Amino acid sequence: MEPVGRVWAWLGLLARLVTGGVWLVAGALKVTTPEASINAVRAYQLLPPSLADLVGLVLPALEIAIGLALILGVLTRTAALLSAVLFVAFIIGIASVWARGIEIDCGCFGGGGAKEGAADAYPWEIARDVALLAASPLVVALRRTALALDNVLFPDPEPDADTDPTNESAPGATDAELIEEES
Repeated sequence: MEPVGRVWAWLGLLARLVTGGVWLVAGALKVTTPEASINAVRAYQLLPPSLADLVGLVLPALEIAIGLALILGVLTRTAALLSAVLFVAFIIGIASVWARGIEIDCGCFGGGGAKEGAADAYPWEIARDVALLAASPLVVALRRTALALDNVLFPDPEPDADTDPTNESAPGATDAELIEEES
């Protein structure tokens, strides 16, 4: 594997671990307090109450599932795509309350609801989510990242030298290739 592909595989791992870690912590902090999670979603005033309740109940478990999938590297591209969709939704939600003059704790890591002076944090919350959003499409774009269970569960088929003389692979590598090249 070329050095550039190796770099992308390790950058993909870093993106997976950082984004997955954020999702895992966010979900874990909310999963034990479903009422607070529901109140946080309601505070955005974007969804009908019954749908806000459902989202508030499901969101922590979804965040934990996405976080674990990214950290372990299982169904990585699907998890990264769901991650990107959630980050876009959160950015829209925060921008929406900011534009409407509603001051709430974003509820990103628990809590949520009305909070005086919360609008001062909105630019930082949006910037954080934009940075994390950038990592998700990177993971989607990479076919493989380092130390992902996907590499074991869904190995790339061996290329046929007769039909693919160039045998150039997309960025990313199997873990065995990365370890072999470093030794």
